[in-house]
Amino acid sequence: MKKDTLEYRMMQEHNRYKVPDSKFLSGSLAGKFPITLDGGRTTIFIADLSKEKETREKYQLRKDNRLNIYSKKPKV
Repeated sequence: MKKDTLEYRMMQEHNRYKVPDSKFLSGSLAGKFPITLDGGRTTIFIADLSKEKETREKYQLRKDNRLNIYSKKPKV
């Protein structure tokens, strides 16, 4: 085979049909749903809209725990 070289095999135009479309969409917001938190200050994008309540609860819990750690006064 005359064109069977490493450079030829690694060219993007020959490999693009083997790569799934989801790999090309990494970082894309297509098919994701926005959830606004903190009165619009924070936006989180999730793929499954049925997990909106769970996401809100987890965010609030993490926020409360983070604030409690820094607000405690050290015992003297």
